[in-house]
Amino acid sequence: MKKQIIAVLVVSSLMISKAGFAAEAENQREHNEELIGVSSGIVLGAVVGGPVGAIIGAFTGGIIGKSVGDEAEIKHQQAKLSEQEVTITQLNVDQQSLALLTNQYESAQDELIALKQARDQKLTELELNIQFKTGSSQLENHFQPQLDELASAMALSQELRLDLTGYADRRGESTYNQALSEQRVAEVKSYLVAKGVEEQRLDFRAYGATAPISDEQSFENDFFDRRVTIKFVTEDAALAANH
Repeated sequence: MKKQIIAVLVVSSLMISKAGFAAEAENQREHNEELIGVSSGIVLGAVVGGPVGAIIGAFTGGIIGKSVGDEAEIKHQQAKLSEQEVTITQLNVDQQSLALLTNQYESAQDELIALKQARDQKLTELELNIQFKTGSSQLENHFQPQLDELASAMALSQELRLDLTGYADRRGESTYNQALSEQRVAEVKSYLVAKGVEEQRLDFRAYGATAPISDEQSFENDFFDRRVTIKFVTEDAALAANH
């Protein structure tokens, strides 16, 4: 009977001191874990070795309780790490996809530039002649669709300009022929501007009858001399020609 009373007193004292220490040194969560461990340790110690076993069991139970709390924290931290690994994996996948899309975009952009350059090169190789009747600067209707196509091409190729050059045949006085070639250029220029071509992208000049196609004058050659010649030119070529 006395042994049982002593055991109860020792256990009560231990629980009081242990609870006070936990309240000062640890937070509420750790305190609860400590109490759980102490209680289970006391029961285990008392059953095994009486009062002395209860004391040893109390310390052992505290360690067990602390270990249980640490294990829960470890599992929580492992769960967070798993979530972060999933996020990192997804970011890596997204980054690889972004890199792939970037490469595809750059390749498509390079291909587009090459296609534009090839198209502009072909356009600069073209030459269109607009013919006129004798002594006239009126634009014939059957030439208008061709000028419409030129205007559309200019809208697509912002890097290009148009060079307009007016001529006249060798019939008539030189002063008259010069004025007539200038009027023909002005007629074509006005039509293109009306179709949306910016005037600053048009270079124009007139030579009258001073630059015939052939040295031999004939009815056929005079027909071809009454013209405005239109060529696509690059910005660099236009600057070089003006200097």
